[in-house]
Amino acid sequence: MRKWLGLISALLSLTILLSGCGERRTAHSSDYQKVRLVMTANGTKNGIESLTAKRFAQLVAEASGGNVQIEFYPNDELTGGNTNEAVKALTEGAVDLGAYVSGTLSLLDPRLEVASIPLSFSSYQEVRKIIDETGGKFYSKVLTDYGLVYLGSTHNGMRQLANNHIPIKTLNDLQGLRIRVLGGEVYRLFFSALGAKPIPLGWSELNIAIRQKYIDGQENGFFLMRSGHLNEIQRYITVWNYLYENYLFVASRKNFEKLEPKTQELIREKILEACEWSRDYLEAEEKKIRVEFAEEGVEIVELSPEELARIKLKVHPLREKLMEKYGEEACKAFRINEEKTYQENIR
Repeated sequence: MRKWLGLISALLSLTILLSGCGERRTAHSSDYQKVRLVMTANGTKNGIESLTAKRFAQLVAEASGGNVQIEFYPNDELTGGNTNEAVKALTEGAVDLGAYVSGTLSLLDPRLEVASIPLSFSSYQEVRKIIDETGGKFYSKVLTDYGLVYLGSTHNGMRQLANNHIPIKTLNDLQGLRIRVLGGEVYRLFFSALGAKPIPLGWSELNIAIRQKYIDGQENGFFLMRSGHLNEIQRYITVWNYLYENYLFVASRKNFEKLEPKTQELIREKILEACEWSRDYLEAEEKKIRVEFAEEGVEIVELSPEELARIKLKVHPLREKLMEKYGEEACKAFRINEEKTYQENIR
């Protein structure tokens, strides 16, 4: 831990703030203070959060005439790959900015994972509207208690189901299938409730597990499936948008409040612009990827509304348990209402 703190401190020594050891603007500089901010993320350099961060850094540099610079480090490089320590560094102000999936930040507060209650959103358009209107305000309220400023949200993707056994069209088709899942409780309980056999595995183990037939399939978004070349070894994909996952962009409150108001405003504006860009990018890419997969021989089916309603009824106890866990305020912010949801989907 001391080792990475030393690295972060060395990097932050590059940061020039007007409020402290700062360099004052001259008549020939732009309207923005000269400042270099450090940003961390746990994804790869080609992940959607990294693409968003790079876009954000570019937008900020251009708008500030180069005065505001963002130093971006993927793969939790600043903490030796340790995500928990990276989140801690953000809350303590050792790092300025960060991009993490809501599930990772839920280590601070479980309510941050409320949007991942299975079968809560039918489309990207729906979840974008909810987060932008009410969900983001909830994120902001919760994160404030942990020394963080909520800046924006972008997609990690709607998760679909791929396998090598049969095209899954009904609840019965899931029975006994060995499905690789993430290690979280929600994934395990969800697939267990549907009669499948969830098997927690790391991403690095997934490809070989499929090839060796240790598992029948896996659940991921189209974007992630392509990045892992899973279309080359999976025969069937069922589209059901069963779970939504997103990245939250945050800032250390301690460091953010040291910035000039104009710089704060710039950062808020440009991260929202970058998030909108990456949402559009991922949605467009997934449409193209879906076509490409089909052309390559992958059979893609969409779960019918009737079958989706049956599955929702099957996992009703799990959804109730999660809604109780995250609380009424969180569910209201994300418009997750069990009674309304079931009435609408069973009609």
